[in-house]
Amino acid sequence: MARAPNAASVALIDNQKVLLIQRAQAPYFGLWTLPGGRLEPGETPEQCATREIKEELGLSVFRLHKLLRLEVGPGGKFVLQTFATEAFEGSIVASDEITAYRWVRPEAMGRLPTTPHLGEVIERAIRLFDRS
Repeated sequence: MARAPNAASVALIDNQKVLLIQRAQAPYFGLWTLPGGRLEPGETPEQCATREIKEELGLSVFRLHKLLRLEVGPGGKFVLQTFATEAFEGSIVASDEITAYRWVRPEAMGRLPTTPHLGEVIERAIRLFDRS
C-alpha cells in the first residue's frame, strides 16, 4: 500500500516559466527547487501546498493540479505530492526559508544545482499548461 503524502510542493507557471526557490534550510540546503513543505496534522496535501506558498512567498494559489507523488529525502523520508498551477496572485515576499527565487525556463535549469526529480516535475507542469 502506498504511503500517504507528508509533504507538498507547487510548480507556479507563468508564460512557460516556473518559479524556483533556493532553499535556506535542510533538507537540500542551497539547492533550487519548488516551494513547499511538510504537512501539518489534519492537513490535506492541497491545504499544505496552499499554506506553504503563502508562508514562503506571500502568494495565494488556486486551482492546483496534481502532478507526481515522489519519495524524497534520506531513505525516502518524505512522500511529496507535487502540484502545478497558473492561478496565483499577490506580490512575492520571500520568507527566511528561502535564500533566493527566480523565474526560470525549463531549458535554462541545467546550470542550476537542483533537488532530485525536479526536471521531471517541471516538464509535466509545463506540458499541462502548454497552449502551443
